[in-house]
Amino acid sequence: MSAASTPLPPALADGAVLRSAAPGDEDGILAAIHALAVYEREPDAVRTTIADLTAALFGDDPKVFAHVIERDGGIRAIAVWFLTFSTWTGRHGIWLEDLFVDESDRGRGYGTALLASLAGVALERGYPRLEWTVLDWNAPAVGFYRSIGAEGLEEWTTQRMSGDALASLAAR
Repeated sequence: MSAASTPLPPALADGAVLRSAAPGDEDGILAAIHALAVYEREPDAVRTTIADLTAALFGDDPKVFAHVIERDGGIRAIAVWFLTFSTWTGRHGIWLEDLFVDESDRGRGYGTALLASLAGVALERGYPRLEWTVLDWNAPAVGFYRSIGAEGLEEWTTQRMSGDALASLAAR
């Protein structure tokens, strides 16, 4: 089942609409990604282009998906996600790569609506997990996630390899 065929909640109270991303949303999604990078204190880290988003989200065989909240003709919030697989459960899950609500729209329920839509996708498809990471200094986000029932996995730490370390390991 494609992300586009997944039922999403109706319009939000303020006239905003939560929907699957569609071609033409790339500019708004990329703007949200840049704003998230600024918020996360990494304003120069984003290398993604409109062409990258178009290929990833809307190419022949997409491996990444996005839900957006649109209001007054603009993208106000995004959830970018992809599938994972757990060998322990024998099932796929959803990995939330980015959740971002424009600062001027926080408090309108957009973050909760986006996460609820992903929880709905997970349940509809029989996926037992919805997972993501959050920066440890981001107290507002951590508090929000706890308020909706998410639990921190304090004993797990994310590992990353990129750049020279990735190339060096590949050369072994």
